[in-house]
Formats: sequence, structure tokens, C-alpha cells
Amino acid sequence: MYFRDVIGQEEIKQRLIRSAQSGVVPHAQLFCEPEGAGAFPLALAYARYLNCARPGETDACGKCPSCLKFDELVHPDLHFVFPIVASKEKKKEVCDDYLSEWRAFLQDRPYFNLNTWLGYLDAENKQALIYAKESDEIIRKLSLKAYEATYRVLLVWLPEKMNEACANKLLKMIEEPPANTIFLLISNMPDLIIGTIQSRSQRINIRGIATDAVCNTLTSRFGLSKEDAKNVAHIANGNFIKAMEVISLSEENKLFLEMFKNIMRNSWARNVKGMKEAAERFATLGREAQKNFLSFAQRMIRENFVYRFREPDLNYMNYDETTFSVKFSPFVNERNVFDLMNELEKAEQHISQNVNAKMVFFDLSLKITVLLKR
Repeated sequence: MYFRDVIGQEEIKQRLIRSAQSGVVPHAQLFCEPEGAGAFPLALAYARYLNCARPGETDACGKCPSCLKFDELVHPDLHFVFPIVASKEKKKEVCDDYLSEWRAFLQDRPYFNLNTWLGYLDAENKQALIYAKESDEIIRKLSLKAYEATYRVLLVWLPEKMNEACANKLLKMIEEPPANTIFLLISNMPDLIIGTIQSRSQRINIRGIATDAVCNTLTSRFGLSKEDAKNVAHIANGNFIKAMEVISLSEENKLFLEMFKNIMRNSWARNVKGMKEAAERFATLGREAQKNFLSFAQRMIRENFVYRFREPDLNYMNYDETTFSVKFSPFVNERNVFDLMNELEKAEQHISQNVNAKMVFFDLSLKITVLLKR
């Protein structure tokens, strides 16, 4: 990943390049982004530029030994920490056990989220975490001398997923960093990171990608017409992962929309048998997919409430979602919208706490039955 491969974010790129050129490089930096804004590719391009033997004014050279190793993500002074699904049976308990899968995963998709990664791992119902055992690996790696680079880089993706013990040991390393070691932390939810790590890291806030930058990428890389690219960029709202989902009409999004239609229709019709069948289907999804569906449902409630105002610029739905909303939006109004959102948020919280998914979804359907009648 080079700076030229990062979509938009020109201001942040220039800031990082100036930091590297001046030699004033904070040892701990926290990249905070809304999902799909490009924090991970930015951090990876920055790590490459820091260690490039012949950096240019705007990007790494791409030809020196360091760059060639970064191309394959095999540089000995580049270390990754990321959420995994531990498996004692397969003897996979730390990030390095998944390193070959991680490298293959990154080669094809510089823009991704946790759900994409879990799908790649075929993680089923398990939740991904950065486990306590990882802290020993971090200490071991950083206690060694740098092999060949100017900076040894520890790139931590989603530090909010860290076990508390691991987070505390990482904090100690950040407080007393080894020489020439850079910590790059990439977070979607920085408020969930322990406060002491936040306070000891330089925060870099990354906004959603500008609409023009998304449009240009969609036309140049994917051959979309300007009109189609503009429509997709509007729906994506700065999230390039969302833009890719809109283009590909991902199977998961199709499933979520059908499930959303089903639950709303069953609840409106007071179809208890249909609610039970939908709850059983919901329970077959993986835990992360269940949470993702409930997030999708919250978005659909917001979009349907806004749809009633007939202001297209305020809506971010694709064609299929909009078609359903034509008839459904009148049932989402000021008398029930906040309660609908609260019930969906509670359900998502219960799923995160490993409450029985079938019970959560059936109970949610019953509550929606009452709320839709308001």
C-alpha cells in the first residue's frame, strides 16, 4: 500500500509525509476513523514511507529493498496485531498464527472491516478479540533489536478489541518505548480504548472520504459512469467499504434487507408463527453477523424516518431499500422512531453479551408489533 493507493485524504497524507521528512515522528499515533475512511491503508503507507531508503516528495520509491518487502508484507521490522478467533485445537492463539492468512487477506482488499475479516476466517459464531497472550508476543518482538529498518513499526488494528491485560501491557510499552519503535493504532471506536492509551498517543482524526474522491475512484478503477458513480458515492457517504457493497450488491446485504422486510411484515400482521421462524433463522447467523444485521436495521429505521421528508439528499439507501421504503416509511414516525431504535440497540447489546439469539429476536419482534401500531 502506497500513499497514491489511498483514496482521497490528501490533507492527512501531507501531514504524515511532513512528519516523516522532518524526522519528528511521534512514537504512538492513534488513527481514528468512521468505518471505510481508509485509516488502515494510510497507516500502512505511512509505515512504508518511514522506512523507504529513497522516499520521494509524495510517496515511497517502490524499488528499494524495504519497499519490496513491504509489497509482500514480509518486512522483518513490520509487526501486526489484529483481532483473531483463538483455537487451541488448531494451535492458533496469537496473531502470528494467522499471519499467512492475514497477508493473503490484505493483498486483495486494502479497505475492509471486522466482518470481512471474520468472513475470510470462516469464524462462524465466534467473536474476534486480541487476547491476553498477545501481550507476551508484543513484548518479545519489541525486546529484539531492529533488523534493518530506520523504524520498527507495530501496527495495531482495532485496539478496542484488546483484552484488558493485553491493553495494560501495551500501555507500558507505549510509556517506555524501545528505541526507534513506532506504534500505529487504527480504531473505529476509540472511546472503547483505555483512556491512558488514548492520552499517550497522538490522535489523528480521519473523516469520511470526500464524495468527489469516491466518484473518481469508481469511474477510473471500476468503469462506472459519472452518474452511477455519483449515486453510489452519495449512498456510501464517505465509506468506501459501503461503496463496494453497493456495487457488488453483496449477498449479506440482500439477506439483511429480506430479513428486515420479514420482521416488519410479521410484526405488523401479528404473525407469531412467522416471528418464531424468523427468530430461528436469525439464530443460525454468526454472532458478528447478528450484530451487523441489528446495525443494518437501525440504519433502515433512520433512513425510513428521514424518507418521509422527501429530501433525497438526506437519504442513503440503494434502489432495493428505497423501493421497500416507499410503502414502509409511513409506519416510522415521531411517535415510535426513538423506541424502535432503542429496542434494536438493546437487542444488539444483548447479542454482544451472548444472550440466546432466538429469544432476543423473538422478543424484539413482539415489541416491534406494538411500536408499529403507534
